[in-house]
Amino acid sequence: MILTCPQCATRYQTDAAAFQPAGRRVRCAKCGHVWFQQPPEAADAEIAREPEESKPEPVHSAYVKPAAEDRSEEEEEEPARKAPLKLPLGKLGLVAGWAGLVAAVLVIGWAAVNYREQIASLWPQSSSLYSALGMKVNARGIAFTGVSRRYETEDDQVVLSVSGDIVNVSARELAVPQVVVTLTGNDARALYHWSFTPSATTLKPGESVHFLTRLSNPPGAARHLELRFADASG
Repeated sequence: MILTCPQCATRYQTDAAAFQPAGRRVRCAKCGHVWFQQPPEAADAEIAREPEESKPEPVHSAYVKPAAEDRSEEEEEEPARKAPLKLPLGKLGLVAGWAGLVAAVLVIGWAAVNYREQIASLWPQSSSLYSALGMKVNARGIAFTGVSRRYETEDDQVVLSVSGDIVNVSARELAVPQVVVTLTGNDARALYHWSFTPSATTLKPGESVHFLTRLSNPPGAARHLELRFADASG
């Protein structure tokens, strides 16, 4: 079967069996023109009606079919429908703004919990808020750590030794006041108390000072002890 390009009149020799009964689209290898080619029977009848040219064009042995030859318009539009949706810039900005706000709230909440001692020392009014949330804070900014007690015998007398560290947990330098030690029984009633002055008068942020205080002949009913600063309520 011979095909003739309607654009440049280039002729091609092809196998008629390659065409479907309904015809198909082909493309000229020379000029790139694409046209719909009827089935062999219809094409032969149409060629028979056309006058023969005095000088026939050279017949080529092959033709190039278009890449989208057998695709319908619906199939060609399918990639466009499958393309990912893109949010407008305005909505992207709104989403980014909300994400940033949530992240900021989480960071502030984390800092408020983990640095509550420092916050309470700089802003004592926040202690009531932390208490309402069930979190204990030290508004003074100084804390007792590693407190221990030990009973010893010296000169046939019982001696109670209380030791530990005083630590500045705030972000500023603080004065170290006197410390009051209170002994209580199982009923939480105070049996005896005394005070002592730590060896350091001030502590810088993060600094600590060790203390040791002793009491001869402590009450026999004493079961617990409490430490507090002399000018603090506890």
